[in-house]
Amino acid sequence: MQPGYPTPQSQPINNNMTMSIVAIFFFWPLAIPAIINASKVNPLIQQGDYAGAQAAAAESKKWSKLALIIGIAVWAVSLLCCILGGAGAIMSGNSSSTY
Repeated sequence: MQPGYPTPQSQPINNNMTMSIVAIFFFWPLAIPAIINASKVNPLIQQGDYAGAQAAAAESKKWSKLALIIGIAVWAVSLLCCILGGAGAIMSGNSSSTY
């Protein structure tokens, strides 16, 4: 191995870009830092900073998971409110239409 060349990493580092892009559709405020960190991984690997690349990948994964969890929870609560609101309207017998 020649001096000045980085030693290759034994396992490739996943930048989590796909999960970050999917997370933007669920809860975009937290998906933005995920995408920013995911975009840092490959340049850090090319510079030979494997520890920095691993840290950026871990941050990207953390923000993506948080965005997905919050987005799915908000979606589920909204769906539950719609279902319960519709069921409540049906059960009360009140309708907005008059004859």
